[in-house]
Amino acid sequence: MKRLLRRLGIYLLAIWAAVTVNFFLPRLAPGNPADAVFFRLAQHGAVSAATRKALEAEFGVDTTDPLWLQYLHYLNNLLHGNLGVSITYFPANVSDVIAQNIGWTLALLTMSVVISFTLGTLIGVFMAWKRGSALDTTLSSVMTFLYSILYPWLALVAVYFLGFKLGWFPFSDGYDSSTTTMGWNLDFILSAAQHAVLPALTLVVSTVAGWMLTMRNSMITTLSEDYILMARAKGLTSRRVMFAYAARNALLPSVTGFAIAIGAVVGGQLLVEIVFSYPGIGFALYQAIQNQDYALADGILLLVIIVTVVMNLIVDLLYTVLDPRTRLERTA
Repeated sequence: MKRLLRRLGIYLLAIWAAVTVNFFLPRLAPGNPADAVFFRLAQHGAVSAATRKALEAEFGVDTTDPLWLQYLHYLNNLLHGNLGVSITYFPANVSDVIAQNIGWTLALLTMSVVISFTLGTLIGVFMAWKRGSALDTTLSSVMTFLYSILYPWLALVAVYFLGFKLGWFPFSDGYDSSTTTMGWNLDFILSAAQHAVLPALTLVVSTVAGWMLTMRNSMITTLSEDYILMARAKGLTSRRVMFAYAARNALLPSVTGFAIAIGAVVGGQLLVEIVFSYPGIGFALYQAIQNQDYALADGILLLVIIVTVVMNLIVDLLYTVLDPRTRLERTA
């Protein structure tokens, strides 16, 4: 319990530090969201200084208040669940905008991570079992190459060749809004699945190599352990030795790195959504940055930070279940 409380304290401190950076960083740039809305209104008629003052108060960027006071107001609003008003989707609240887009991101993230983690882990197991073979050498070279490719570059290649030139898949939006109505109906589900193929394919190809290389290296180390030699000496089948003994223990480093990798995958997915104009929080973040929408950008980044921290906590707890040695160290 003491260790759990200590870990929770560290994670809460990490969230506070991230929230602080999240607040101050965009405000160091020139301009603010109130200016953007003020100039937009000025193009359609006369506006007064009172209008500007009201906009600054609405968006929490009152220039008459010192930055530290704005920071305290920001923390107070967060504690009360108030993320502010988005100027990109004005007058919608940031929480409503995130709730509207988070489903798309979660569906794409879950599908791509499950496929890439499962596929990469299985490929890594077989490559380690057949280490030194032509298959191992070829796949290692190919996967190392894929691992070095940046998410946006691969997404652009997929858009150009698979979407634009060959026309196999749609390469923008989340569904065909001209022929389909959003809802739980077959037409919408099929359209959404078709539009998600290229973004998901980009994420899977970009991340499967990392899982494969991690699992392969860990598996090779595990295969040299004495208990693997003992299992073989007992006459157990190769399949049982490979999965029940070697793969099970070799999986621990992948589980440990899973939470860390989730942060990188989420960051990459945000870029992929921008390339494909996919209606998730990544595309919403891109629009927020373009419009100097502090509230929306802060809300989305805060969500990503909290998800990453929570995933680290879950994996930390899960590791103690998968590896009994950690429990023995605590009771010793």
